[in-house]
Amino acid sequence: MHVLFIVDPLPSLKAYKDTSVAMMRALVARGHTLSVALMGDLYVRDGQVRCAHTPIALLEQAGPDEGAWWSESAPQDDALPTFSAVLMRKDPPFDMEYVYATHLLERAEKAGARVFNRGEAIRNHPEKLAIAEFPELTVPTLVTSSPARLKAFYQELGDVIVKPLDGMGGTGIFRLKPGEVNTGSILEMLTDDGRQSVMAQRYIPEIVDGDKRILLIDGEPVPYCLARIPQAGETRGNLAAGGRGEARPLTESDWAIARKLGPVLAQRGLFLVGLDVIGQYVTEINVTSPTTFVEITEQTGFDVGDCFAAALEKAVGQSKP
Repeated sequence: MHVLFIVDPLPSLKAYKDTSVAMMRALVARGHTLSVALMGDLYVRDGQVRCAHTPIALLEQAGPDEGAWWSESAPQDDALPTFSAVLMRKDPPFDMEYVYATHLLERAEKAGARVFNRGEAIRNHPEKLAIAEFPELTVPTLVTSSPARLKAFYQELGDVIVKPLDGMGGTGIFRLKPGEVNTGSILEMLTDDGRQSVMAQRYIPEIVDGDKRILLIDGEPVPYCLARIPQAGETRGNLAAGGRGEARPLTESDWAIARKLGPVLAQRGLFLVGLDVIGQYVTEINVTSPTTFVEITEQTGFDVGDCFAAALEKAVGQSKP
């Protein structure tokens, strides 16, 4: 297979722990070739979706203080159906340029391109809002731009988490504890005085045991999750916010959640999904660039990257060379 990765600039990726790089290494180990492109390299000419891309080869595994982990060949330009698979791995923000890119990917699919995750599916599943479809799996949740409505929700529940809809890595998340004296200021800031919608959820005390990332690959759950445990005095378990990652086998409750959501999301074209679960509740459904491959693999010996590569081969109808 020739696999195209649409990613952030390669120098920005921390190869020793980056999930996209783990995918690349697993695909190369199975005999496949790679190209990379930025989202802005997608374009349409006379109705055909094309991409300026760079074929790459991988060098030895780079540690946190090592140099380049890839080498490049001469840039090329091809229509997206030319590739065996196109992996959309661009990190948020999910802005209008990202939305335009999902439209281009959707058009390319109609011409025969194989895109994972599908453009339409990404666009139709905003990562925080997507949980609204499954209220039976969530805590009380409110999405609104109204500070007054948010304040009433907080007064009703007494302890809530408030976060922007377009954030990642734990940025912009606030916990409003009982008696919080800065509630008005926090809500005004997060909503931009009522011009920006945010999400509020009842605080889940089980966060102290970790915010679990459960991976679904083509609808099937990886048997281990990564519990991201907050630092002392923190309410955010995100690794980017200083949380500690601890790989664990899925619990019975985790399996039940994964088996309920996995087939539904896979059928919609969401090949790789990261469910965020605290206790027994789903808090987000991540579909843009789910991570934690490396941490789970290193701590458990279960090769998530190879599992992904094998599933991708099956999805595009090609067995291991």
